[in-house]
Amino acid sequence: MTCLVGLTGSIGMGKSTTARMFAEEGVPVWDADAAVHRLYARGGMAVPDIERAFPDAVVDGAVSRDRLKAMLEESPENYALLESIVHPLVAADRQAFLDRHCQAQILVFDIPLLFETGAETWLDVTLCVSAPADVQKARVLSRPGMTEAQFNDLVSRQMPDAEKRVRADHVIETLTLDDTRAKVRSLLARLRGDHA
Repeated sequence: MTCLVGLTGSIGMGKSTTARMFAEEGVPVWDADAAVHRLYARGGMAVPDIERAFPDAVVDGAVSRDRLKAMLEESPENYALLESIVHPLVAADRQAFLDRHCQAQILVFDIPLLFETGAETWLDVTLCVSAPADVQKARVLSRPGMTEAQFNDLVSRQMPDAEKRVRADHVIETLTLDDTRAKVRSLLARLRGDHA
């Protein structure tokens, strides 16, 4: 049986870095954000339906995330419409990944809104990456163009880190790369033992 591991964590907590470490250990990783990018790109499966629902959001055959975001901020009631278009396509992308890697012992699913979307119901194990609040803030504010106001807005719209830590089966603190990598390897050894 393949062990399905859900990986989540708030902005600036090291989720992408941790996902890359799993991939470097030979574990196939599905990235929810990357799936959305594929769907929104020129020729992407979501483009025709989004163009019908939000004509001004499509530029040169691809969804402009900035335009779409601005339109949703203007009319938040349209989030449900967008989700009705995108969620089934994301689920199909995820299923295709599962089908491709059905022989793998462990699969990792990098899902920013894991608990918010109820994904823990189909996963075997959940993992939250975390770091102290001051470390998180410093990491995010070091990103180009990021302001403190944007950071505070992003954090306010995410499930609190403390709640994710409580709900997750495992928590990895991402203070240093070496320590994080050691924890990833330790968790993989444990999961491989449990699912041998």
